[in-house]
Amino acid sequence: MRFAYIIEPPFNDRTGSGAVFGHDADLARHIFFQLGEDFEPVETTFAKLLPGLEKGNWQMTTGLFATPERARNAAFTRPVWALGDGLLVKRGNPLGLSGYRSTAKDDSARLAVIRDQVQERTARSFSMPPELLFVYDTYDDAAEAVRDGDVDAYASVNQAHRGYIERTDAAHVETIAVPAEEVAPGMGSFALRRSDRHLLTRVNEILDGYLGTAAHRDLAARYGFTGDDLDLLLSRPGAT
Repeated sequence: MRFAYIIEPPFNDRTGSGAVFGHDADLARHIFFQLGEDFEPVETTFAKLLPGLEKGNWQMTTGLFATPERARNAAFTRPVWALGDGLLVKRGNPLGLSGYRSTAKDDSARLAVIRDQVQERTARSFSMPPELLFVYDTYDDAAEAVRDGDVDAYASVNQAHRGYIERTDAAHVETIAVPAEEVAPGMGSFALRRSDRHLLTRVNEILDGYLGTAAHRDLAARYGFTGDDLDLLLSRPGAT
């Protein structure tokens, strides 16, 4: 079975030799093993994840926010992570940004987002000026834009920013957590084709038996997820 992923540590990454690893990749590998299927990872861009799923290019995608719009075109598993947003900014946070609201109010602040990610819509909902909103196709492109001074901040899941900083030893940037009262933490789920109802049932059964176990907590801890992160996930309805 094919698993579609994007390079976005700590969810998915690859070694120099091409081996794929990360929280979502390792969890998907466990699921595929339990299903008795080979694990075949396929790298793509975020904007192609769901269209490729519909075309049958792969059977499952990396974790996504299960928005009503996306649920019209894909079936989502029970949540596999619960995380808040963050802003990747230059070290010292020179503009003093604290979230989407402060970024939108600063008429000089340029914000990067990834095409079709929830953060793009969130930024627009805070009336981010279109001319100051820069859309990229990959995490690394947006992060490099912050590094190079092409933008002032990059909005994504805060855990992804923490993973990027750890992976690259990026002393030139830091991450600012978006306040929960501004944007509530979101739940991420694997996406499958809507027609694969039996597969969805089996995947959820496997997740039911795995989430919250010592093995799951060890896997999550390897990629920087804290006990509080897991407690938030497991406390939500449908998470266990």
